[in-house]
Amino acid sequence: MTAPTLPGLAPDATTEPTPAPAVPPASGSRAARLALPMSRQVLTEMAAEYGVCLRPVTLRRTDLHTGQTEVIDLPCGSTREDKCEPCAKRARRLRQTQIREGWHRTDEPAPAPDPATDAQRELILLRAHLEFARDEAQRAAQFDQVPGIDHAIAEVEEAIAAEGLRGQVAPPHDDDDSDGARRKRSTKRRQDAPDLPRKKVERRTLGKVYTAPDGTEHRPSMWLSLTLDSYGRVRPDGTPVDPDSYDYRRAAWDAVHFARLLDRFWQNLRRCAGWNVQYAGCVEPQRRLAPHAHFAIRGTIPRAVLRQVAAATYHQVWWPPADEPVYSLDRLPLWDNDRGEWVDPDTAQPLPSWADALDLIDPDPDAEPVHVVRFGRQVHAEGVTPGTVHADRTIGYITKYITKSAADCHKTDTDRQRDHLDRLWHQLRVTPCNERCANWLLYGIQPKKAHGRLQAGRCKGKVHQRATLGIGGRRILVSRDWSGKTLADHRADARAWVRNLLGITTGADGSDPAGPDQPTAYAWEMARPDDPDIPPLQHRLLRALSQRAQWKAALLAARDRAATAAPTTVDHPTS
Repeated sequence: MTAPTLPGLAPDATTEPTPAPAVPPASGSRAARLALPMSRQVLTEMAAEYGVCLRPVTLRRTDLHTGQTEVIDLPCGSTREDKCEPCAKRARRLRQTQIREGWHRTDEPAPAPDPATDAQRELILLRAHLEFARDEAQRAAQFDQVPGIDHAIAEVEEAIAAEGLRGQVAPPHDDDDSDGARRKRSTKRRQDAPDLPRKKVERRTLGKVYTAPDGTEHRPSMWLSLTLDSYGRVRPDGTPVDPDSYDYRRAAWDAVHFARLLDRFWQNLRRCAGWNVQYAGCVEPQRRLAPHAHFAIRGTIPRAVLRQVAAATYHQVWWPPADEPVYSLDRLPLWDNDRGEWVDPDTAQPLPSWADALDLIDPDPDAEPVHVVRFGRQVHAEGVTPGTVHADRTIGYITKYITKSAADCHKTDTDRQRDHLDRLWHQLRVTPCNERCANWLLYGIQPKKAHGRLQAGRCKGKVHQRATLGIGGRRILVSRDWSGKTLADHRADARAWVRNLLGITTGADGSDPAGPDQPTAYAWEMARPDDPDIPPLQHRLLRALSQRAQWKAALLAARDRAATAAPTTVDHPTS
């Protein structure tokens, strides 16, 4: 059947219909009213634009000297933009500052500890005398004196911590009587994993310095991407070609233990490279929803070494067998109140305890771990020169998704993508996350420290949530000697820069100068939204918006004055 021919046109000619011009709605009509912007929505958008927290935490502060009480809104501090976009963006900028300050350092960030004072040394000596006295009392079978000595040891430990020493001098003696001895596994490497050379790790965090032919020195760094292995062929949209053959079980187990695999990688890399490699990065899901990680590395390491370490790194999970579930979600073990343990729903026989299940594995020389996590073959490493546009772009790429939940990093627009997400999540729901996970009941084993409130398939661990996709731990991973500062230190630096630019005098610690009298003491308490002295949220947002606008105007004016006075010496903030 041929299409009709319009008069005056050839039979093969095609025409595009001309859209009719939009007719504005009549004044006063419902359509005209709906076209007007909502005032509250405009307030929310402007508050977010100026960095005002949209979900402030309301506290009531009382001056203990004068008795005056005032209501103060503090930022919620959320790192998720679906909860509070301004706070999440602020957290992202702070992480970018942390990565930038530690990436291309030319000096060691962590100075050597201060020498111990005489008072600290005296406390350590007193602790040693008490330990000697406790050992002598046990040797002489004077067990009635041990509790008193233990009490004195506890007091000395508290004094040592109060004196400013870090950590514990020695582990507590109560650990000697803990339930069950610590289980040990062989440290022999697997036969299917390549060996790694091992060097003595030097106490340095800086990479190699390269000298150019003209005599200039360069200290480049790197960024690294690590991925997990394949679970089946996938399409460009991340969905499996054949969902029935896609290994969702291994994908779930790998996601749960991915953090441990990363820890093993950095241990192996430091032993292989021979120096204390520092890193800062983020864990996020790929389009196929498997976690992978992007890291900024201080210094350079040969790409062949990085690939060798990734191929030789693995993490073994020594848990009881969990290949096939023994029970289903509609047929679960029952809790016996009289016995205080879980029993089979048909035979009423108690399930093996966690210790009994592990006792079956320990004496078996041919026992295999329940799961082994490995990296995939795709290891991307690239050199980065400090102070370049590429370095700034890489920092933005590393922190691209840190304000989103794992499930929101990639949009699920098709039914195939939604089905893939559902399959992975349903597998994560029944995957054990630790020794105390309620999902062990599905595999016929009582979890460690079992109780009657456990619900298989409804463990409250973060790895089982749909929003995490198995990434239950920290998604931001920063080594200890990266920048030499905590996030609180970076926040203090930003505040000090603003105060210095505005000409605000601060104390030695960066706080407001104290008055002539004694420092003000405050009492804080949470305020409820329905308290009579708490204004509506819109009133508080309006006040915060005005304050932010005034701060921004003052800051811009101060920066203009500083740029006019000394245009070559203005140090702009990194956050």
